[in-house]
Amino acid sequence: MPLAPFAQLPFAEVPELPRLPHGYFEARADTVDVDSAPFGRVQVHVRVHGEGEPLLLVHGFMTSSYSWRYALAPLGRHFTCYALDLVGAGRSSKPDAPYTPGALATFLGEAMRALGVRGAPVVGNSLGGYLAMRLALDDPESMRRLAVVHAPGLPTARMVALRWALALLPGSRALVESLCGRDPERWVHRNVHYWDETLKSREEHREYAAPLRTPEGRRAFARMLGETLDAGPMTEFEARLRALAGRFPVPLMLLYAARDPMVPPAVGDRFRELLPDARFVRVARGSHFMHVDAVDEFTRAVVPFLCACQERNGAGSPPST
Repeated sequence: MPLAPFAQLPFAEVPELPRLPHGYFEARADTVDVDSAPFGRVQVHVRVHGEGEPLLLVHGFMTSSYSWRYALAPLGRHFTCYALDLVGAGRSSKPDAPYTPGALATFLGEAMRALGVRGAPVVGNSLGGYLAMRLALDDPESMRRLAVVHAPGLPTARMVALRWALALLPGSRALVESLCGRDPERWVHRNVHYWDETLKSREEHREYAAPLRTPEGRRAFARMLGETLDAGPMTEFEARLRALAGRFPVPLMLLYAARDPMVPPAVGDRFRELLPDARFVRVARGSHFMHVDAVDEFTRAVVPFLCACQERNGAGSPPST
């Protein structure tokens, strides 16, 4: 076991299979055609599991629907879970097109229509949470409520520095593609962080590294890094939230870990200030991927929220910790 939270295992010591079993590969695998205004006709991979009303699960940057592997069973007792791979990620199409946050939010709404889950509740991790929030602002009827798990979306010093580095460094996109494609599994190992690093496996490395083994996947990864996570649109997004005067258009839950090497927990505090009507949950022993390494705390928080019968114009419950 690691001696401290986030203590990274040596790459050579990562086991072949995860030490905790999961049912991701037993979940039904579907491929859905989506006619997308920003991306053209694309194929979207989705895993379906559970019973009850639909629930859409949206993964984050550099991951895929596989990231929901430990959440499918507990959430599937209450919902039919649809865990999709975003365009540009996982087993979905990777078109050569601008991957702006607006384009991906539009795609998310298009995918919901194609899957037949428009109006369902949504849970979004990281980038997926940011995109789902943007979709809710653009089209509040697209979802009934939204739980956001450690999303970025507000500009930070790191995001601004990344923006300028990619803009000023000649050939920056080609450099990113080269770096992530040199040894994709080691790249994944270095850049995915858990409170308990013994949850990592070569199986996970292969899942997340697979797109980085192709030119199309590396290009999509580099475009997401430079375009979807651009601090410029985040500044515009923050202004849109500020104009709401605290009233997000759908009931909203914000879940943030107390520590996270990927997105500073202070981002969650800033969202909390901007959106005081949202329910806020702080997880002490978990990470950016609390649906992996703090799945009990995650499900105890989100299931009552997602199942609650709230009026559409009641944007969540009072903040809590």
